[in-house]
Amino acid sequence: MATIKVKQVRSSIGVPIDQKKTLSALGLRKISQIIEIEDTHSNRGMIKKVHHLVVVVD
Repeated sequence: MATIKVKQVRSSIGVPIDQKKTLSALGLRKISQIIEIEDTHSNRGMIKKVHHLVVVVD
């Protein structure tokens, strides 16, 4: 299956608790951390929910 690389670019301080939980569900804990996840609909939805905190990297 295809994968996506996601990088956290902004802090989760001051964001609602559901967005913090979404970041942790993705596996992101620190700014500039890059993770590689499978390209599924559920992962795309989580990325869309926190799109202002993360960026998809090539």
